[in-house]
Amino acid sequence: MKIGICCDHHGVEIKNKIINYLKNLNYDVIDYGSYDNKPVDYPDIAFKMGEDIGKKINFGIAMCNTGIGMSISLNKIKHVRCAHAENINEAKFTRLDNDANALSFSTSLPLENIFAIIKTFLETPFSNEERHLRRINKITNYEDQK
Repeated sequence: MKIGICCDHHGVEIKNKIINYLKNLNYDVIDYGSYDNKPVDYPDIAFKMGEDIGKKINFGIAMCNTGIGMSISLNKIKHVRCAHAENINEAKFTRLDNDANALSFSTSLPLENIFAIIKTFLETPFSNEERHLRRINKITNYEDQK
């Protein structure tokens, strides 16, 4: 499975630790930046990774100071469903109920919490329950009409 990862200038150090964590779990990881602490505009980085979700990568992981800006940016991309999760329960249900294909979070979370959120997100399958499929299809159909 291929995982894309991106951050703004707030998350470079954490992103590099996450890349090592994911590689130790045998995931292929593509790093979309940022690569140093020089200030950047998070939408540019989010768009670059988001365009590859479902094409070159299976899932995207994004972080910034709050995680909110990355989430908003990623959700502007057609067929990307990015969830902002701050705990494992949110990470679980964003996959189980919403079949999210991208995850965002704040760089201010403790690293062990970030690892647990990511692991839960990646290991939780979509439920495929009819009610959830129906809702996701409504979102996709709305997107496709625009």
